[in-house]
Amino acid sequence: MAFGLRKRGPSKFERAADGSMTLVEHFRELRTRLFRASLAIVVGLIGGYLLAQPAFDLLSQPYCRLPGMIVDGECQKFLMLAPADGFILTLKLALWIGLILGAPVWLYQLWAFIAPGLHRSERKWAYVFVAIAAPLFAAGAVLAYFVVDKGLAFLLEAGVTGTDSQLEVTRYISFVTTMILLFGVAFEFPLILLMLNFTGVVTGRRLLSWWRVVVFVCFAFAAVATPDPGPFGMTLLALCLCLLYFMAVGVAFLNDKRKGRGKEIYAGIDDDEVSPLEFDKDPVEAGRPVAATPVDAPEPVTAPKPIERRYDDVT
Repeated sequence: MAFGLRKRGPSKFERAADGSMTLVEHFRELRTRLFRASLAIVVGLIGGYLLAQPAFDLLSQPYCRLPGMIVDGECQKFLMLAPADGFILTLKLALWIGLILGAPVWLYQLWAFIAPGLHRSERKWAYVFVAIAAPLFAAGAVLAYFVVDKGLAFLLEAGVTGTDSQLEVTRYISFVTTMILLFGVAFEFPLILLMLNFTGVVTGRRLLSWWRVVVFVCFAFAAVATPDPGPFGMTLLALCLCLLYFMAVGVAFLNDKRKGRGKEIYAGIDDDEVSPLEFDKDPVEAGRPVAATPVDAPEPVTAPKPIERRYDDVT
């Protein structure tokens, strides 16, 4: 018994890539992607609500490592100003955890919607940069987690009250999460420089020539953006950004060497310098004589015919 094979049509990805998908179909796909992403966040929110207490215990460790916070073998409890602060804090932690748990799903839905509009090479580089961005963000977040207690110790010891300190729970959690988020985002700075270099916008030599400005900007950004006014967190963030900058410059030099940049004909000439002209020593031969031919005399011009007086002075 013979079975006829049904010819399979192009997929949604292929139709979106070649432009055959209509505008209404694009909106329908966007609606489907947003629904799936929202569903993943809701499921992650439920899981985050169950993991809110372990996450709170983890974020409380820098507070417990402060000197004088361990009383009778237990960490001193936080101060809560309003009855609903505990529940609101639980919802905030659940939302953060839900976004993290649902990140593989909602990031994939976002990528599946925009990927058909990119070329194959652009999609390849997007995979590479995302694979680099995730470890950089995680490294910044881990570094911030381990330096929070240093900043808190400086802030508490620099006070003039001389009394025991008991921190308010919502402000403390906001302080810690802001530090973690700031360090994670700041560690993506070298990725921007690599994107500029890999796309051919700037070379490694040009990036290295900006080192004075970049070092100043790193320290200024750390001083303004860091919620910790102490010198430890700001200095550490600025030094890490400078180190990542020089590492990105080294990778840019390797990429320029691989692509042969800087070996062009006029690579060693400045923008305002005149290019050298090659001197041709071959003698110039004399031109051949041009044969002159006589030109006939012009024919006489006939006299114009008289104007007929059939019109008045206006026409």
